[in-house]
Amino acid sequence: MVQTEKARLKIVRIVTASYVVPWHMANTLQRLPQDFEVTVVGQGVSVYRDTYPGIRWIDLDLDRKVSLFSDLRALLVLCRIFIAIKPDIVHSIMPKAGLLTAVAGFLCRVPVRLHTFTGQVWATRGGLAWGFYYTLDRLINTLNSVCLTDSPSQSAFLLEHGIAHEGKALPVLSKGSLSGVDLRRFDRAVLSAGAADLRRQLGLHEADFVFAFIARKTRDKGAIDILRAFAKVAAVTPSVRLLYVGPDESEGEVRKMLDADRILSEAVLEIGQVGNPELYLAISDVLCLPSHREGFGSIVIDAAALGIPAIGTRIPGLVDAIADNFSGVLFPQGDIEALATIMREALENPEKYRRMGANAKSRVVQMFSAQVLYDALRTLYCDLVHMREVKRCDPSRVQ
Repeated sequence: MVQTEKARLKIVRIVTASYVVPWHMANTLQRLPQDFEVTVVGQGVSVYRDTYPGIRWIDLDLDRKVSLFSDLRALLVLCRIFIAIKPDIVHSIMPKAGLLTAVAGFLCRVPVRLHTFTGQVWATRGGLAWGFYYTLDRLINTLNSVCLTDSPSQSAFLLEHGIAHEGKALPVLSKGSLSGVDLRRFDRAVLSAGAADLRRQLGLHEADFVFAFIARKTRDKGAIDILRAFAKVAAVTPSVRLLYVGPDESEGEVRKMLDADRILSEAVLEIGQVGNPELYLAISDVLCLPSHREGFGSIVIDAAALGIPAIGTRIPGLVDAIADNFSGVLFPQGDIEALATIMREALENPEKYRRMGANAKSRVVQMFSAQVLYDALRTLYCDLVHMREVKRCDPSRVQ
């Protein structure tokens, strides 16, 4: 008897906010439609309908903050979506999307339910807030078929706090990262003309040494720490600049600092959210990411693909993205003086940092390319569905 070819697996990816799509999912979404029937659900995601053909987009209002009424309404809508699509796999990222997807997927009996942890909100909290957010992560882990993280050190951190899969650390795709680096996009030869134009537009001189901070401007991301450290460096080095790129979510704290400090107002190039971070990296000498919590730090390997070393905090996630004293330098979380000292060293010993940049690039090519990460994800999806079908049809075949 000849078997007909099976229909492609149905995958629904759920995110809280639309900015995650180009920043953290682009490489995956460019490849998924080749192998699966794909739907993306989240707040305002339909703006990417023309950017990623072959994908169905469904807008769903998700408030990143806790709101009982709006969260319950979103949960009901998500259930209706799952019932209508009948997905084989649902896969979420970001805390709010993770919680609602875990509950809706469980209630709707979605066969395979996945969530990827990208850093823990409770890691920097205390008291009741710590307990609340920690409990939500435990619930997400319990309701899903399996949860992933985007770095081995994050899996180890969660294991220490009792969040595991079958008693072991949560799995990681390849060596870490959400979707790897598109090496064709982050290529200096491709970017050279655009980078030169951007330097001119920003008024950067050939002699300027450029540090870059590219992230959401929040305390958790180290947006305040980098300004404090940079102020110390710029006070004695006139030819240093800070590219300060990303949406300002500091509730006025960043603006207050920039307005109050003449050195910062002159030496910091403040830029909002951009869709082409590769160009800003291409005109930078060193990336700085002094995060207080991080899942992996995708911008680190984006920079590395361009031969740019990184300075980052010694925390779960970044210890995987940055090989200390090989592809960049790590320092203790919150240590402003240590960060400033390392930044001064980069100015005084640029050749050392150029060598680390070359190391960073070779490391990305070997471990973090977009295709390597996608191959691992595709294999995981297929294996999880296959394992479930085998268990359902013939339990004796499962080890």
